[in-house]
This record gives sequence, C-alpha cells and structure tokens, in this order.
Amino acid sequence: MSGQRRHIGVAERRARLAVGQRLAGAARADTPEEVAASLVALHGTDPVSVHLAVGARLTDAAGLVPEMERALYEDRTLIRMHGMRQTVFVFPTGLVPVVHASTGLAVAARARASLVKDMARVGAPDAKWLAEVETSTLAVLTRRGEATATELAREEPRLRERFAYAPGTSYEGVHTVSSRLLRVLGIEGRVVRGRPLGSWTSTQFRWAAAPPCAELPVAEAQAELIRRWLAACGPATEADLKWWTGWKAGDVRRALGAVGAVTVSVDEGVAYVLADAVEPVGAVEPWAALLPGLDPTAMGWRERDWYCPPGLRPALFDRSGNIGPTVWWDGRIVGGWAQRPDGEIAWRLLDNEGADTEGVGAEAERLRSWMGPTRVTPRFRTPLERELASG
Repeated sequence: MSGQRRHIGVAERRARLAVGQRLAGAARADTPEEVAASLVALHGTDPVSVHLAVGARLTDAAGLVPEMERALYEDRTLIRMHGMRQTVFVFPTGLVPVVHASTGLAVAARARASLVKDMARVGAPDAKWLAEVETSTLAVLTRRGEATATELAREEPRLRERFAYAPGTSYEGVHTVSSRLLRVLGIEGRVVRGRPLGSWTSTQFRWAAAPPCAELPVAEAQAELIRRWLAACGPATEADLKWWTGWKAGDVRRALGAVGAVTVSVDEGVAYVLADAVEPVGAVEPWAALLPGLDPTAMGWRERDWYCPPGLRPALFDRSGNIGPTVWWDGRIVGGWAQRPDGEIAWRLLDNEGADTEGVGAEAERLRSWMGPTRVTPRFRTPLERELASG
C-alpha cells in the first residue's frame, strides 16, 4: 500500500546525492575511472564539461589532464560515444555493451533509416552505395587507427558527396555523407570519438574504430543500466528514468521489475530505489562544489526542484534547457560561476541561505589552481555565465 512506503525527504535525497555523485569531500575519488563508474555516464557533448566534471570529484585534481588522456586514449578504460537520447557520453568501457544493447540498437535503426530516406528523397545514391562507402570507410579507419573526417575523405572520396536536406522547408540545408554516416556509425557503436585535434578543450576530434562489443539481450542490458543508475541516483521517479534513458514507459517498468526495485515516496510522488538502499541515510558534512555546464548531477533528474530552485533557472539554463556552470552548497544549487579571460574563477550566489562563502571560495581556488593557464568557454552559454565571464 502507498501508505506503507518510506518517505525520503529532500534532506536525505541531498545526502544521498553527496555520496552517490562523489561530491562530498569524503566521497571523492582517486581516478577518472572511479568517477565514471559511480556516475554511470558523463555528458560528452562538450569535452570541457567531461574534464571539469571529473576534476570536481577527484581528491587531487592536479594531474587530471594526463590522467584523462591515459583513460580515454591510452588504456581505453573510458569511451566517448553516443548513448541515451542520441547524446554523446563518456562511459566506462565495460558499460559499452550495456548501453549499446539497451539503447543504441533502437536509436541506430532509426538514424540509419532516416539517412537513407533523406538521401533517396533528393535523388542521392541508394542504400547499396551507402553500404559500400561505409565498408570502405571502416577499412580505412581500421588500418589507420584514428583519423579525422577530412582524412577519411581523402582515402574514400565518396564521403565528400553532398545532398540537400529538407528542401523547401525553413530548416533546409546541405549535408555531407561523411557527417551523417559517421554519426550513424557512432550510434551503432562501430566508431567512437578519438583524440582531439588540439588540447583537451578542443571540440574537433578524430574517429577511431570501436572496441569489440559483446552482444547482450536487450532486456538484460536495460535491467543492468537501470540498476547502475538507481545505485547512483536513486530515489528516482518514473519520469526521471524515462527522461534519462529515452525509453518508453513499458521498458522502464520492465527493467525496474527485473532489478527488484522498491517503491518509496518523495515530494514528487512515487519513486524507486534498489532493495539494498531502502534504509535511511544519515547527514554528511556540508560541502561545496563548482560543477560545469551539462554536469551529470545537474542534468541527472528530470524533476529538479529538490536541488535546483525554479527561481534560479532563468539565469542558469540556456533556451534549449542546457544547464551552465553551477555553484553547489550542501546538496543544492545556490549560484553559478565562470572563468574570466585572466583565469579568475568568478562566482555569484543567487541563493545564499546557509551557504558558506569560504567553502565556495576554496573550491573556486582549487579549480583555478589545477586549470592553470588553460582558458575555457562552455559550449552552451547561459545568462549568468556570460555576465560573470565578461567581468
């Protein structure tokens, strides 16, 4: 009965967030792999966000950049590829088969069908021609190890073919075969993002052949993804889970049943936790954090009132719903930050009720220290970040 469900209030949810998301001081990790495993997935659309998200959760972030280079490009313990909601994420390599089977297969089928349909609509070469191009492209990539789209097109000129997209509409454009095909191959789990062309802040990158991927039953993979996500983010509502996975309600409910999820209540209604996470969680020491735009914690739940007051959102989100850099105190967002041209980390509290300015200032100094001379600008800029960055 619903009356028998244990209620998990906001204070406890924030305490769970502090530990599960590796943000409280005692919960910080020693390696990027530990961070990624705890968070399940790091938003990878902006490479700056990935590094800053990991750095915020490390006990010592001084060696972050070489450690991320090692994990992403040398040891390949982390992989940057498409995942839930057709978004690019960074995953632990061992999670790739789970993401591919639970999410990628269905999304990939739609993406390939859309590409073939768009090309056929304007009289571009057919699916057989496209299959020949992708086979040739993958052979080049396997031989070279890594290559940019331009480098691939030198050896497979058909990648340069262009075709009109949505002719006669307000969003009409011209696409190249390379941009669309490489994206489809990425969603299918056949190629992944490789080293950037410049420093770790660069948004231009090379492509690499994806590592071998075991084939898992879809239901098994969906259950495993839900299990890992609840371990990191529970309690969560069905709306949270549908939004984060991009699945249909039926898929979410089957996966919850498969992992034996237990219902509890939160302020938004019915929520779910793993069976071993029902017991109350005690308070943690107050903590501060400066998290980047698109941070997986800030973007982790669809229903965010318990950690992000609605009144703060106009300053912290862009028009597409992407969150910018945020200041956290003791489990809730209290403001935002930006890096100025001289390297200063400027921050502002929008909700200073109980927030420790000394603690926030110490985190800002920690961030400035490990970043050194590097200058970053978020890919998706928000009103407060722009204002603070300009001085």
